[in-house]
Amino acid sequence: MSFTPAIPLTGFLGWRVFNQTEVRQREIFTNDATTFRNVDYFKENISSAATAADLVTDRRLLTVALGAFGLSDEIDKKALIRRILEEGTEDSNAFANRINDQRWRDFSERFGYGNFAGPRILLSAFREEIATQYVDRTFEERVGEVDTDIRLAMNFRREIERIAENSSPDRVKWLQIMGQRPLRTVMETALGLPTSIGSVDIDQQRDIFMRKAEAIFGSNAPSIFSDPEAVENALQQFFLRKEIENGPSASTPGMAALSILSAPPSGGAQTINLILSNARSRG
Repeated sequence: MSFTPAIPLTGFLGWRVFNQTEVRQREIFTNDATTFRNVDYFKENISSAATAADLVTDRRLLTVALGAFGLSDEIDKKALIRRILEEGTEDSNAFANRINDQRWRDFSERFGYGNFAGPRILLSAFREEIATQYVDRTFEERVGEVDTDIRLAMNFRREIERIAENSSPDRVKWLQIMGQRPLRTVMETALGLPTSIGSVDIDQQRDIFMRKAEAIFGSNAPSIFSDPEAVENALQQFFLRKEIENGPSASTPGMAALSILSAPPSGGAQTINLILSNARSRG
């Protein structure tokens, strides 16, 4: 049976508990038979995919290639994938550069089929990078099958750091945040903004995001999210506002989570071990 993450709690407290088990659950997932076979096949065979057509026609290779960029759901769009790979990213009119989704540009650029230097498939470092990225992103997908909000939080934690540390001006960084739907969803919720804000002029949207960030985080500079504490603060706002939005229910496990987090070390360790045991038994 394939791996299923153990996520017994929801909300911000559930996120905190998940963080305590994430490293070990990721290890279990990495050693899952399906994951291991996919990674092993990719490393052994990607060097034979000399053209974009070769990659697209080998579904097992394509599974890892797309999964590494969070594009698993697009695997049946073979004509689109081939065009994106073959046109590369060096021409401003290349298809990948005209799609409002950074994942496709990253995918095309990293594989390099349509760029001047050519494909990177013979580089061992490239194969290792893609394999590791595939494991990370696919693990997030599995988490999302159990708890969508925790998957969004994992994505936010990774992507906001990339934006915070790049050299773009702040106003461009905000456009990058607003242009990635999962990232925008977390930020929009954390700032208490309605989804209807998406219908107004893009520059007005950006100004609203910046004003709200100044009020809530004490700064409108995305660079503050290079600090893990600022990231955690944003995620706390996200989860708490989601809980308010969804409202309490009889099944809300807040008290159970609180008792776990406030338990003595031995009790907490026993709980973590139980969660990990459940994860292993499902793997």
